Amino acid sequence: MKKTYKAENISCNNCANMIKASLGDEFENIEVNLNVTPKEVTLDIKDEADEKRFKEEMADIGFPVIND
Repeated sequence: MKKTYKAENISCNNCANMIKASLGDEFENIEVNLNVTPKEVTLDIKDEADEKRFKEEMADIGFPVIND
């Protein structure tokens, strides 16, 4: 299922590329929207465990997900 998350510290294409490179092996169809504030990351999430892992990995690379 495709889900969108708001994240901190994303400011440019280099940030977007880092997210895609860091998470691309584990998650599919990663898109980063730089045209909104806060920035958004959309990707395919399979289940709650997948979502938890995504949020942890985003925090590990310096882009924590903002809880709604």
